Amino acid sequence: MKTIQITIDDQLLRSADKDPEVKRDGRSAVIRRALAAYLARKRRTQLAEAYRRAYSSKPPDELSGWSEEGAWPEE
Repeated sequence: MKTIQITIDDQLLRSADKDPEVKRDGRSAVIRRALAAYLARKRRTQLAEAYRRAYSSKPPDELSGWSEEGAWPEE
């Protein structure tokens, strides 16, 4: 782990310090979890956007001509 220095609004810090989870686990642990959740949420949003872009375009016509290939032959 690496020690960093951050700036937090006084009111936000007071509110955080009153929270039972912050009291139990400490500021650093709560901030690490919050940052990890933020990055995971951001990654999910990016993936969803990539899927949306990929599937919103017209699909390639790579399957044209194969519609009869799956049919059973007549006896």
